[in-house]
Amino acid sequence: MSDKILPMMKLYAGCDIGSTTGKALIMRGGEVLGYSIIPCAVRPETTAVQALEKAFDAAGLPLQELAYMVATGYGRVRISSADENVSEITCHAVGSFYLDPGSRTLIDIGGQDCKVIKMNPKGKVVDFAMNDKCAAGTGRFFEAMARVMEIGLEDIAAYSIQSSNPAQITSQCSVFAESEVITLLNEGVDIRDISAGINEAIAARLASLVRKVGVEERVSVSGGCAKNIGLILALGKKLGIEVKSLSMDPQVIGALGAAIIAGRRLEADVIEK
Repeated sequence: MSDKILPMMKLYAGCDIGSTTGKALIMRGGEVLGYSIIPCAVRPETTAVQALEKAFDAAGLPLQELAYMVATGYGRVRISSADENVSEITCHAVGSFYLDPGSRTLIDIGGQDCKVIKMNPKGKVVDFAMNDKCAAGTGRFFEAMARVMEIGLEDIAAYSIQSSNPAQITSQCSVFAESEVITLLNEGVDIRDISAGINEAIAARLASLVRKVGVEERVSVSGGCAKNIGLILALGKKLGIEVKSLSMDPQVIGALGAAIIAGRRLEADVIEK
């Protein structure tokens, strides 16, 4: 059997350890076999092991057959079991381009930061902007707002698309925005309108970040907050374009990109030999 076909048979993985969740994705021959999304443990290495085990369980395959793994995300440098670590900017670009080669701008809305990545027609990163100094526009912000309103995160999306009169939330600071929401609740403002106002405020913040690198269609989104359809619709209005959803769970795009890079490393290793 030729060594050149071995990469097509080997299992490779990407592991994306973020600030709030760990994601692992298993591939073979360019096909996604399984993935997982779990809450982060205290140590990134523990999160990586647990996420990988769950992903392999989902694929119905033994972890021992893993040939190569690329780590990415907030905790990537602490994952000693990884063969290599690659920045989340690169991995998200690779993952999004794999799913949609027409994608030119990716907005990643994570737990504690948000990123805007511009790509060329070959999927290479040409520019990016990042907000990692403030919770506004991240999953943490939405968690805080949901807690104040005593609803689930998913309810913010569901309520917001039912609103016809979004509330005005002017503060971009999580602490001050909480105070605004409490005031609105005390004034009897409909929770649907408050939810829509939250999405409108964050969409404005994200649109400002997008404009720093320039809007180039097509625009797609990744990260857990991309599951909030109310936010995505509001963002599209702020930018004046349609924001596309990718054809896979938006939370695993970084892990997907990491796995694709792992597959490339295996193939390159065989060619070199």
